[in-house]
Amino acid sequence: MRKVYGIIIAMIIIASPFVLAGGQQEKDEGPVTLNILVESGGFQLQKEIAENFEAETGHTVNFVQVPYNGVYDKLTAEMAAGGGSYDIATIDVVWLPRFAEFAEPIDELFTDEVKADLFDTLIQDAQFNGHFVGMPQWANAEILFYRKDLFNDPQEKADFKAEYGYELKPPQTWQEYIDAAKFFTRDADGDGQKDMYGTDVKGAFSYEYTAHVLQAGSEGVVLDSEGNVIVDNKAHLDALKFYSGLHREHDVTPDSVVEIDWAQSQQLFYQGRTAMMEFFAHAYRMVPENAKIDMEDVGVAPMISGPGGRASIPAPWYNIIPKSSEHKDVAKQFIQYAFEQNALGIKAPLALAARKSAYEEYADKEGFEHFAPLLETLSAPQTMGRPMVKNWQEINNEALIPMLQDTLTGKKTPEEAVKWAAERISQMQ
Repeated sequence: MRKVYGIIIAMIIIASPFVLAGGQQEKDEGPVTLNILVESGGFQLQKEIAENFEAETGHTVNFVQVPYNGVYDKLTAEMAAGGGSYDIATIDVVWLPRFAEFAEPIDELFTDEVKADLFDTLIQDAQFNGHFVGMPQWANAEILFYRKDLFNDPQEKADFKAEYGYELKPPQTWQEYIDAAKFFTRDADGDGQKDMYGTDVKGAFSYEYTAHVLQAGSEGVVLDSEGNVIVDNKAHLDALKFYSGLHREHDVTPDSVVEIDWAQSQQLFYQGRTAMMEFFAHAYRMVPENAKIDMEDVGVAPMISGPGGRASIPAPWYNIIPKSSEHKDVAKQFIQYAFEQNALGIKAPLALAARKSAYEEYADKEGFEHFAPLLETLSAPQTMGRPMVKNWQEINNEALIPMLQDTLTGKKTPEEAVKWAAERISQMQ
């Protein structure tokens, strides 16, 4: 019986299109166990894929689940030790420059057909020193969330048109965003205190600001393609004026602006304290049970546009193969299989994928209304990733966030802030 089983496995290996990697087969060592380092969200998005892979190939997939920062820490230790603990690691794009030299090239997996089904920015960020080193497993980006119960209310629409001279609609330009935010900032319960705001500004992070930089028409974020510091160019300055102006000039955000992070932004929106928020698309299907607004009151639209066009910063995760893996060919089989079965990730709680076709397949289905805005946003010409540099986290923590917060608190003017950031980042080069 064991001999028959071995013959069947061998036939599967020969026949399967997922087993061949550049014309080279895995050595005939029978079924193997692939250890995949991943955080919990990545596990859920690949769980069904792994189960199908096991059933079709006879190999076993063992997910090593750790918290978000644990992926970085464990892979850093693995790289330093040169051990073979992991055959695949699912990593945040911001870590790819750090681990690219430790990743096995997977050029043969990026066929013309594969690239045609991926967003341009995901293809660009997958490359290092002329080789593809990671395959995107899912991609996300900020889009616009808005209160449909407010935007569709006949009285609100009439009042808005009377004040601003055009129809109230989900904003798609900076000026429309400002107008809508000003209109919905008010004393909603009549107690004399402002208790509803048009939107929020996430002063705890720079991510949203950098999306506005691209909307302003910048050729890149913070650094250009040659690595030159451009954080003080006109687009970065214009974006900082727009974003900080929501708080300082237009007063359409909560006062605790420098403390607002992702969790607080969601809480403000779902508790009815903001009329709009820019947020990652997956949140559309995750309205909490204790929300004061109903799911049917949540509307979604593409990310807003600035003078340079529509843009967002993608947030993809990639599967990479550490060079220390003992099962590289089987790991490539899994990565290719995961790409082929990518749409299965949409069945997971986060409902995310990387392939255009996967999102397009569900875009017209009830409950996935956020996919069309996400597709449009990810496909926008100005949408691009952050610079692929090893010290991005340092740049973000020691220059971008202080620059943004100093502007929001009035410690520096936008002009002073971008000049300071340029000098600080130059010191890190």
